[in-house]
Amino acid sequence: MAELNIVLVEPEIPQNTGNVARTCAVTGAALHLVKPMGFEIDDRKLKRAGLDYWDKLDITYYESLSEFLAKTEGEQLYFFSTKAGKVHSEVNYPERCFIVFGKETAGLPAELIRNNPERAVRIPMRSELRCLNLSNSVAIAAYEVLRQHGYPELH
Repeated sequence: MAELNIVLVEPEIPQNTGNVARTCAVTGAALHLVKPMGFEIDDRKLKRAGLDYWDKLDITYYESLSEFLAKTEGEQLYFFSTKAGKVHSEVNYPERCFIVFGKETAGLPAELIRNNPERAVRIPMRSELRCLNLSNSVAIAAYEVLRQHGYPELH
């Protein structure tokens, strides 16, 4: 079975995180949330977006990006950014991987993308537009990883 891990670094909008949590629940992906966040986990909008799936989630919290990177050292991390050169569907994702997304207003730190060009990927879009919605980007990326592994345990 593929072990998909979805990471949100400093998410700011509760509805996006709720939608990502729902994607994690229906796909079996683990959710990793890196603080600081722009909301509290008990936020009504967050729970409303995730509906009744909160008890079906595997969630891990980190106090900072540096803590997350230290605790996942040696893991296969893929950093999603509009500034990356490689298209997300050109990557052969391993069975256990972490797909990492930055906050809605700024994305991931530029240094992280610069220092990891072989693991920095982007979702194609029109160049004159800024970016996709975070929860949509996560869904696109998650389903590409799962597709490559035959949608394990999904029907």
